[in-house]
Formats: sequence, structure tokens, C-alpha cells
Amino acid sequence: MEIRWLGHSAFEIISNENVKILIDPFISNNPSCNIPVEEFNPDIVLITHGHSDHFGDALEIANTTNAPIAGIHELSLFLSKQGINTIGVNIGGSFIFRGIKFTMLDAKHSADIDFIEDSVPGGHPASFLITLEDGTKIFHAGDTGLFSDMKTIIAEIYKPDIIMVPIGDKFTMGPFEAALATGWISPKVAIPMHYNTFPAIEQDPTIYANFVNQFDPNINVVILNPGEYFKYND
Repeated sequence: MEIRWLGHSAFEIISNENVKILIDPFISNNPSCNIPVEEFNPDIVLITHGHSDHFGDALEIANTTNAPIAGIHELSLFLSKQGINTIGVNIGGSFIFRGIKFTMLDAKHSADIDFIEDSVPGGHPASFLITLEDGTKIFHAGDTGLFSDMKTIIAEIYKPDIIMVPIGDKFTMGPFEAALATGWISPKVAIPMHYNTFPAIEQDPTIYANFVNQFDPNINVVILNPGEYFKYND
């Protein structure tokens, strides 16, 4: 299984069965990503919430590839009216696609659809737990602040092997809070995201890694450069 960070909160996951999952595809306007949007051919697109720096190029990608977009119910309704193939889901709900289980979990953020001229309500912000064909669990936290479900529901019930957590501060958790969440969840691998895209969220990811090491030295913090792959073999 491979994970490629595309900068900001955008990731491409390629499962062992070659299912391609694209998360929060902020590509063409992402200053951290130099990969042309035309190169992506996902089987499914996941959107954590309707902000433009997460929704990104989802419409173009869906129209070109016919990949369904999975997101919160209200966002799904909005996209369905644009003729997009969607999978609507809500907090706590799951669905199976190509042998992979996708579970929508909570996040603490805002979620208006702001990639149109007049923003409209976009439902609730979300995170995703992805259970791959071999049972590996990947948790993409979306945009979020620190909240207690990370210590209880996510850590104790879902037990992800790999997590992606925002560390940029100002709009999400900062390095300390993200490290605290990482320690609570106690995954095998943690990947920081949502930082250094813009001046407002500039961070040194090694600060996050050092905090994590203090909380739990057994957690492998993987700091990726945009476009770089991480290969996981449990």
C-alpha cells in the first residue's frame, strides 16, 4: 500500500489491490503541489468538507474520470444537482466501495461550501476512517481542533494504524495539540498535514514529531515532502 502526500490535506492512497483513493484534492491552486490535475485517475474521491482548499479540483476530476465523490449528506446533495456521481454519508455511517470500507467520523471545524460565489451551508465537517482490503486502517482527520472523541471513540473503538493530522494551527490544531491527539490515538504511523501551504499555517513539522516522541516514542512520525510516497507493509 502506498500513500502520497500532495501538499496541504490532499492525499492519494493506492491499496494493495490497486484501488486509488483521492482525499481533499486541492491540486491546481495548491502552491505545494506541482502535479498536473490531469494525471489523477482515482476510483473514488473523498471530501472532508466544502472549503475550497479541500474540495479543490474535485469537480473536474469527477467529470473527467467519473469517480464518485463521497462526502457529508448536504455536500452530496449539492454535487448531485451538478450532475456528479456522489455517495452521501453522515457521521458514524459507513459504506463499502471496491472491497474497502469507508467510515465517516467527526471533526471540529466549519463546513460552508465556499468554492462558489455565494457560500451556502455544507453540512458538518468530517474525517474518514478507511479500512483497506487487508484490514489496515487509515484515519484522515480532516480539518479539526482537538476533541475528546480522539481519545475515546477513534482510539478505543476504531484503532487506526496510520493517521494524517493537521498541524498548521490558526484554522486547526497546532503541533502540540496534534501531537497530543496522536498520542491518544497511538497509531503505528502518523503523517502531519495542513501546514506550510500558506504563510498563515507555516510550521516546522519536526516540532510536532518531537512532541509525539515525548508522548509515545513507539509512534513512527513520517514527514513527507509534497509529491513524496510512503510505502506501508505491516
